[in-house]
Amino acid sequence: MAISKGTTLPDATLVRIGDEGPEQVSLSDTLKGRKVAIFAVPGAYTPTCHSAHMPSFVRNMDALAAKGVDEVICIAVNDPFVMQAWGNDTGATAAGITLLSDADASFTKAIGMEFSVDAIGLISRSMRYAMLVEDGVVTVWLPEEGRGVCETSAGESLLAAM
Repeated sequence: MAISKGTTLPDATLVRIGDEGPEQVSLSDTLKGRKVAIFAVPGAYTPTCHSAHMPSFVRNMDALAAKGVDEVICIAVNDPFVMQAWGNDTGATAAGITLLSDADASFTKAIGMEFSVDAIGLISRSMRYAMLVEDGVVTVWLPEEGRGVCETSAGESLLAAM
């Protein structure tokens, strides 16, 4: 499936670390009847993700909430333990960003956003993007065109597109 504005997102089961350990999260249940900002990164702790993409959403949480966003979700093809640690280290968890693991890349593949750069160990990762989803339907779609940059998909860009 090639994702675009107007696409209904496929259901996916993602994972996060809850109070009792790893727990499954149904994406369709999370999105039902809500306005949700979702952004994806190639990997936790990778340079652009860590220094630009995540901080752009952390600093814009209040502005997103003011525009009616119910939740901000970050998705990466990392295990949920890495996502939890990264959320703590970046201040994302404290800011209220939900970090979800797409460990087997099934959601990433389903929306046509998978890529690999075997030579540097990025295998079956997500391309960088941001989107606004209302009741499961993509209303703003901002895929990043280049690698190693965060411009189109930054928190500020999503705010400007809303």
